[in-house]
Amino acid sequence: MPWVNPNSKVRIMFMDEAGFGRISEPSYCWCPIDTRPIVPCHRVREYVYAYGAVDPIDGEKFFIIAPKCNTDWTNEFLRLLSEQFKDDYILLCWDNAGWHKSKSLIIPDNIYVYYLLTYTPEANPIEPLWKEIRKDGFKNTLFNTIGDVVDKLSNSLMAITKEVVQSVCGWDWVNSMF
Repeated sequence: MPWVNPNSKVRIMFMDEAGFGRISEPSYCWCPIDTRPIVPCHRVREYVYAYGAVDPIDGEKFFIIAPKCNTDWTNEFLRLLSEQFKDDYILLCWDNAGWHKSKSLIIPDNIYVYYLLTYTPEANPIEPLWKEIRKDGFKNTLFNTIGDVVDKLSNSLMAITKEVVQSVCGWDWVNSMF
C-alpha cells in the first residue's frame, strides 16, 4: 500500500455507474378501476451517467453526474472521491467494466481497488440504489431536455440519506464482515 496513515479510517465502499436519460419506459401504476392510465413515453436517446460510491456500514456516499461513462470520467470520479475522503483509506469494490481496467486509469494513493466477480451485479450493494432512484424519480416521467434529467437526478442523489444507504445497501453479508 503506497499510502498509509496510521490515524486514517479504513472504509469499504462499493462503486458503480448508471445511465439516466430521456428515453422512458412505461411502468405499472395505480389508477381507478375501469380506467386506463395515460403514461407519457418517448424514445429520445440522450443520457447522463451517475457515478456513485457508498459505504454501507456508516452510510457515507459520494456521487457525480457525468456526460459519459469512460476512463476519463472514471479518473475524475476517483480523483474527487479521493479528495472527499482524503483522510481515509478506501477499499473500493467495483465491477469489471473495461474502463475500470484501462491502462490509463489513475488510482489515487488512498484508494485500493478490488474487482468483484464478473457478471455478478447481485454482489454489488449499490445496484439496488439505482433501482430506488429510478422507481421514485424516473418512473413514468417525460423529460423535455437532458438538463431536466440532470436536475431530477441531482435532486434524487442529494435526497439520499445515510439511513437510506444503510437500509438499501447494508446487506447482511457486508454488515457481518465489517
